[in-house]
Amino acid sequence: MTVLASSDAAAVRPDGQVARPVVRCRGVAKLFSNGTLALQNVDLDVGRHQFVSLLGPSGCGKSTLLRLIAGLGEASAGTIDWPDAQHDVSGVALPRLSFVFQEPTLMPWASAIRNVMLPLKLAGTPAEEARARAAEALRMVGLAAFENAYPRELSGGMKMRVSIARALVTRPEVLLMDEPFAALDEITRFKLNNDLLELWHASNFTVVFVTHSVFESVFLSQRIVTMAARPGRVIADMDVSAPYPRAVDYRTSPLYNAHCKRASEALERAMGHAIEAH
Repeated sequence: MTVLASSDAAAVRPDGQVARPVVRCRGVAKLFSNGTLALQNVDLDVGRHQFVSLLGPSGCGKSTLLRLIAGLGEASAGTIDWPDAQHDVSGVALPRLSFVFQEPTLMPWASAIRNVMLPLKLAGTPAEEARARAAEALRMVGLAAFENAYPRELSGGMKMRVSIARALVTRPEVLLMDEPFAALDEITRFKLNNDLLELWHASNFTVVFVTHSVFESVFLSQRIVTMAARPGRVIADMDVSAPYPRAVDYRTSPLYNAHCKRASEALERAMGHAIEAH
């Protein structure tokens, strides 16, 4: 596995912005119909092949921003651009992305491999090719022996692995992950953190990862973007200057502790900056 320092993956300017982002958010706001201002004036660049975590307290708009980036909702103001994505005839960007939700959201009546095949089936991929690619994705997440298992036969961590395999089977350029490990026990969570980093290195995609865990964000990320609530907005953009691969020794190192301290201070500021929306 190639060892990359965080500065090798993308050209990050001193202001935290990326010279040539894969996705660019400018002045993004989201006002819900009930009057809740979930996001206001959010600027964010994510570089190609970066691993970026969105960190913040509950209600700060992390998941809302991720869904807007995914196209699962429309911003009330501002723009979300994909500079290098292909566009359809009307000029709409067609980014290659996948989304991993907080829950695995598997079809209980379908085997693991058929759950993973679903995006390819919907895209009209021939069945033989879809099955081969799904089997490959399950091998990537360590579930080659569980192709024919049903969700009820899998542990929580294994279900999430199937969900990740389903996201990877389309070979995305950008993987969006909304607190995928929050409900798992600590041992399983650590294991999946390690496995996710290995997949990221092997497949060379971009990751935007929502979490409320300082420790998880520092272990995984090249950048930690901290958000404050009411309304949601970016208040800090922190570089995590630790080389990859990262293993158990990193979790106990002085460098890890120093980054956790900085991220905790940013999170504390975020909680102190919460204001009531008008």
